[in-house]
Amino acid sequence: MGRRLVALWAVLLVGLLAPVPASAQEDGARPPQGATLRIGLQQQIDSLNPFLGYTLAATDIFRSIYPTLTTYRAEDFAVEPELAESWETSPDKLTWTFHIRRGVTWSDGQPVTARDAAYTFNRMMTDPAAATANGNFVENFETVTAPDDHTLVIRTKSPQATMLAIDAPIVPEHVWSKVTDVASFANDQMPVVGSGPFVLTDYRPEQDVTLTANPDFWRGPPKVAQLQFIQFKNSDAAVQALRKGDVDVVQKLTPAQFDALAGEADVQQVKGQGRRFYELILNPGATNSENEPIGTGHPALKDVRVRQAIDHAIDRQTLVDRVMGGYAQVGGGYLPPIFSDYHWTPPQPRAFDLALANRLLDEAGYPRGEDGIRHTPQGEPLTFDFVLHGSRSEDTQVGEFVKRWLADVGIAVELQPVSDNQLNDRTTAGDFDMVISGWSANPDPDYVLRLQTCAARPSPSGGGNVDSFLCDPQYDDLYARQLGEFDKAKRVELVKQAQARFYEQATGLVLFYQNSLEAYRTDRYSGFTVQPANDGVIVAQQGYWGYYGAQPTDEAVNGASATDYSTVAWVLGGVVVLVGVVVALVIVRRRATADTRE
Repeated sequence: MGRRLVALWAVLLVGLLAPVPASAQEDGARPPQGATLRIGLQQQIDSLNPFLGYTLAATDIFRSIYPTLTTYRAEDFAVEPELAESWETSPDKLTWTFHIRRGVTWSDGQPVTARDAAYTFNRMMTDPAAATANGNFVENFETVTAPDDHTLVIRTKSPQATMLAIDAPIVPEHVWSKVTDVASFANDQMPVVGSGPFVLTDYRPEQDVTLTANPDFWRGPPKVAQLQFIQFKNSDAAVQALRKGDVDVVQKLTPAQFDALAGEADVQQVKGQGRRFYELILNPGATNSENEPIGTGHPALKDVRVRQAIDHAIDRQTLVDRVMGGYAQVGGGYLPPIFSDYHWTPPQPRAFDLALANRLLDEAGYPRGEDGIRHTPQGEPLTFDFVLHGSRSEDTQVGEFVKRWLADVGIAVELQPVSDNQLNDRTTAGDFDMVISGWSANPDPDYVLRLQTCAARPSPSGGGNVDSFLCDPQYDDLYARQLGEFDKAKRVELVKQAQARFYEQATGLVLFYQNSLEAYRTDRYSGFTVQPANDGVIVAQQGYWGYYGAQPTDEAVNGASATDYSTVAWVLGGVVVLVGVVVALVIVRRRATADTRE
């Protein structure tokens, strides 16, 4: 009897410990055969709703699952056809006709037509929530129609030079027309209907996002069967996962991590010229679209003299050398140097000069108190909160340097590290004095230029996509003029004038332009399509080329991936025995997993 009981328990224990992937639990499906490209992700996804999501993590996913009218070529960022295979404009530049590619289908088998594009843009034009992420693209649209399935006609209120740079995801009308409230729609019912090279098939918040290759993609299926974004709370955990072979590509490496991977077996470093600027925002007195004050900004920061003095108190070169290890360029103009046509460098940059910063604050009427802290004319101390990304080491280091420098000029700083989504929410609400920001600029500069306009401010009900809360008539005029200028040289000049005005107002201090530091496993992938061809990057491109063009090795195609124990279900077929043993084993497994993920 004892032996039988032991045998029975052994059988039950084997069944109990059999790992079953979460997807198999849900629908009995097995993972597709072939390579899985696993990307280490270190940013929270703000939303899977393409009308709402605007973080780099979210837009990277959208570019892989939804079509756009045009895209940017991998080699050099030049515009090339995507869903629209050709187009023409009227002599007055007010009417644009796009000819939609035939034979393209949504992942549920329905055809992609011009009516889907018309629906998408009209929804953005008429529903404020749908305009949250990309409303700037349609602000100047007067009408959008689809005379037939393959013709899209857009008429603008005034000439718009960005008509070939409408980087808004196009959604299927037959799905989204049933969504009554865009603002509350999570778009997390799997699989998500799309028409890109991949289909979004699984999402576990704060854990991972899984995309499956679309066999019917009009360019042909990708070379990998799945694309998975695995979330890590910091880059240290992501690097360890790369070393162990638990992920294939990591991005946003710190300089120390990047250097430490030199010579690592089966690991290739990738140093790319980034399209991102790293920015310190100073709250100039945030207001909403109705000019009503919002947020908690310190009143002293409404004074441009205080903002300029703070800029003089920051040593950008030290940040580049000490924080970024030389893997960055000193900041100045708003647009990064990778887009050389539009990049602007201040002819007389505000140099690091603590004595000058002190003098400017004295002259502006902010004297030091007995405690050494300066005060406003109303007696309020110049003590500023500084909101940072809690998971990013460069934010921590920048915060400490800035705190020390500002102390030297009589300004106290309280560092407040928070999560990515908390930082985004506080920025949009104006709930900060100083906050770290930064955007990845597009080849066409309009999107990030628009972030500094009055129109970018949130409505009284919320929403909007704002950066520094600058609301300046002179800047707005320059922005509007560049938007309507089709002569490239003249437009470049207007864009540079707008950057000069932004620099003068000092609401956003561009501290540096960091290189994109990545690494990948050469035993699993022999190469990737980078963008641009020279000094390009794999992850977070202006397109899907890095993932679509990934070249898996035989090991990646045929070898089994490491078991993801965070997705393992411990199944016993309804028989509940050995509870204490099972709980202990599950805890051990989860704890081991947490050590590699957090």
